Amino acid sequence: MQEGPRIQAYKTVQRASEIENVEKRSRFIGRCWPVASEAEALSILERIRKECWDATHNCYAYVLRGGTARYSDDGEPSGTAGMPMMEALNRIGVTDTLVIVTRYFGGILLGAGGLVRAYSKATCDAVRAAELVQMLPCIAYSVRCAYPYWNTVRMLCEQHGRADEIAYAEDVSCTVWVERTHGDAFVAAMTDRTEGRIVPEPILEDCFPFPAEVTE
Repeated sequence: MQEGPRIQAYKTVQRASEIENVEKRSRFIGRCWPVASEAEALSILERIRKECWDATHNCYAYVLRGGTARYSDDGEPSGTAGMPMMEALNRIGVTDTLVIVTRYFGGILLGAGGLVRAYSKATCDAVRAAELVQMLPCIAYSVRCAYPYWNTVRMLCEQHGRADEIAYAEDVSCTVWVERTHGDAFVAAMTDRTEGRIVPEPILEDCFPFPAEVTE
């Protein structure tokens, strides 16, 4: 079996997202991305600044595994944008994540409290729209079976992990991601239920995304 990095479980977002909230005629556009490095986060930030050059503010916060965390008020009163955005990310417990909130001023002042609430809400809404996932250390197993066994195999895969890359040909093959600590139980169950005809083969150890809920 080819082993990946022995990393710990962590939460992140699965895809890019964009939401928009309006507070007293000011538009707050929240965007969220999964990012793997600070260079990637800064590249996205530069692109958004160019695309939204006419915005009043482009505030941001990002946090990465390893401890790197940056935020900016981008001209808003100190402590009313970037810090609330970072605090929202920390409350959710997400990492490897970038959020940019673009504001178009609507002519009515929100006050410090109003700004904090608006930027916090835009951050949480953008993270929720980006689909929060729990990255769990898993073992990937290769499973191949004849069609008469597929219903049993599929049920066991769903009970113990997540089936991926399912292919239907002369027989059925798939990759099954199972949490590292549940691997032996999965192999034992599959072997037992198929009377030894199907034995999952471990091929890779890495993290795999499982759905998670946003908690604040």
